[in-house]
Amino acid sequence: MSEPAAALTVARPEVEGESESRLAFTATAIELIERLWAMHGPLMFHQSGGCCDGSSPMCYQLGEFRTGGQDVLLGTLELPSLGPADGHAPADEHAQREIGFWMSREQFGVWAHTHLTVDAIPGRGSGFSLEAPEGKRFLIRSRLL
Repeated sequence: MSEPAAALTVARPEVEGESESRLAFTATAIELIERLWAMHGPLMFHQSGGCCDGSSPMCYQLGEFRTGGQDVLLGTLELPSLGPADGHAPADEHAQREIGFWMSREQFGVWAHTHLTVDAIPGRGSGFSLEAPEGKRFLIRSRLL
C-alpha cells in the first residue's frame, strides 16, 4: 500500500536539466536504509532491467557496484547527519550522508516518464543486495509523470 506524499522523503534531482525529483523513498524504506547504513556504512542503489521486471533496486556498499556511461544518476537521497553519541564522534560522522540512486541507461529509457518511489516490503531481497538477510526487500512503485 502506498504511503501519503507527506510521508515520503524526496531525493535531490540529478538528471541534467531536471529541477523536480523523479525519486522518493517511503518511511519504511528509510528505516531499512538507516539500519543498513549502520551495519555497512555509505550505500548506493542501482536499478537494472533484469530482475523482477526491473522492480527491485539493488542496494550496495558505496563503490561495490561500478557505474559508468551506461548508467544514469536519477537522484541522491540525503539522510540526516549523525549527531555525536558521546561528544567524541569523529568529524566525518557529522557529514551529510548521501546515497546515489543509479539506473541503467536502457532502463531509464523505458521509465523516462515515471516517478519512482522506493519502498521496503516483507520478503527476501536479491542475494547481492544488502537487505537480503534482513527479512525485507526494496521495491519500486511507479506512476506516470
